[in-house]
Amino acid sequence: MSALVLALAAGAVIGLALGALGGGGSVLAVPALIYLLGFSPVGATTASLVVVTVTSVTALSAHARDGNVRWRTGLLFAAAGIGPAMLGGALAARVPAAALTAGFAVVAGAAALGMLRPRPAAERSVTVRPTRAAGAGAGLGAVTGVLGVGGGFLAVPALVSVLDLRMRNAVGTSLLVVTVNSLAALAMRAGTVEKLDWAVVGPFVGTAILGAWDGKRLAAKVSGRTLQRIFAAVLLAVAASMLVDAAR
Repeated sequence: MSALVLALAAGAVIGLALGALGGGGSVLAVPALIYLLGFSPVGATTASLVVVTVTSVTALSAHARDGNVRWRTGLLFAAAGIGPAMLGGALAARVPAAALTAGFAVVAGAAALGMLRPRPAAERSVTVRPTRAAGAGAGLGAVTGVLGVGGGFLAVPALVSVLDLRMRNAVGTSLLVVTVNSLAALAMRAGTVEKLDWAVVGPFVGTAILGAWDGKRLAAKVSGRTLQRIFAAVLLAVAASMLVDAAR
């Protein structure tokens, strides 16, 4: 199967995940770029940031029109992660490829297990602690910078449990957080973006954008819990295969 066809297929799946779940696209994008399209771990994380940034902006606009984005909350949460995201982006090139792969697998596995745990009811009252919110935002930014993930698959649970957002609002707001964090990380990798294989990345981005619109429509028809369970199973499979690869 040609690289173009693989890029188109992978982009559609990743856009679907971002549009429906408010995150998770980059957790699939990095292994797809490495194992299906032959990118190096550093190149894959940079390309992933490009794909996730553009796709998140598209999905964000769709959710914003439905009033699902809490702009002030999202910007405050994301602001705490900008510095760590930029620092992580600068350090990523110095991390051994095997360590990047293993770290990504661990994060993906942890996120999958978190998705499988029962969530607190959206109506439950949660006391918002600014220090906890800042700490969660900073940690998310660091993960974004080093591993090339937007962080939405971690942002959604944090926005629900730490900042007391309803699930639908958390999905929309996480796209704002993902966009800000990805842009910050990309700023530190500006010199490597031009080296990407745009004949592959371009179609990848195009189908991801289309998939994001479909994901937004899917989110309105399928329960969020069902989508999370399906995605968690995929994440666990990805994490296991990447850990095996890193151990070789």
